[in-house]
Amino acid sequence: MVKELAKEMKKKFSELGADVPLKEIEAKLDLLVNQYKVPEEEAKRTVFNQYVRDLNLSKPSSDSPLTKIKDITSDGKWISLKAKVVQLWENEKASISQIGLLGDDTGTIKFVCFAKSDLPPVEEGKSYIFKNVITDSWQGRFSVKLNKSTVITPTEDVEVASNDVTMTGAIVDVQSGSGLVKRCPECNRILVKGACVDHGKQEGEYDLRVKAVIDDGKAAQDIILNQELTYKITGIDVKVAKKMAMDAVDPGVVLDEIKHILLGKYFTVKGPVVGSRYMLVKDMQRAPLMDMNSIIQKVEGI
Repeated sequence: MVKELAKEMKKKFSELGADVPLKEIEAKLDLLVNQYKVPEEEAKRTVFNQYVRDLNLSKPSSDSPLTKIKDITSDGKWISLKAKVVQLWENEKASISQIGLLGDDTGTIKFVCFAKSDLPPVEEGKSYIFKNVITDSWQGRFSVKLNKSTVITPTEDVEVASNDVTMTGAIVDVQSGSGLVKRCPECNRILVKGACVDHGKQEGEYDLRVKAVIDDGKAAQDIILNQELTYKITGIDVKVAKKMAMDAVDPGVVLDEIKHILLGKYFTVKGPVVGSRYMLVKDMQRAPLMDMNSIIQKVEGI
């Protein structure tokens, strides 16, 4: 298997304009896979990144093709994307400036922007042309990496293909990180103890969100509600939440109240599932009575 991986990587290096000895690649992969028991995909990525860095392969050809997300079928390719920033995810790694989800009319894909790339931050909900990004994969899932060669240009709104999922179930958990939070005004990340991992100590801007788990009797799904949906379902907005926290001298009272309102209640939620874990809820309604009875029967095994 190491030999096959080495041949595959040598071909990719050739496409990037580098002639790397096959035996040398095999030796590096063998050390990681057979001696240190590193998973093959991780070993492959480690060796690839090492050569990209050591051989200064960060310069793509000037005509990286504009590619649709659905047409990304291999890693190590230089491409360009015209896409909307669907979601920015929380990130605590200093080496990464932004991480999230891009979408076009054919699908969505994870993106990572490294801090050393010195690229301007992108904004959630806005569309851009991402010139010169490199494709990557992990456990069969593709992603794109923004780097020093990437050029980001704002563009007209890009329509994103709908991949919404609808689910009806009971809220069985409201997770920590829900309730009244503060976000960094520079990058929108959640502040931890008043500090952003990239921008240090910040005054922050208040926000309200819910991270919960809904169960339909067959499967559980992590869901995230933004400020607007949190208010719609709980009746709590940022102004009310701030007053609750100030009166109790404890922001935890907001989370407690949200748990009281949601836990054990039945809802129908709709939205895309990103990163194979979180559903970004776009709509949430109280479940109709007959749906609730159906779910109860599933849970009780009737």
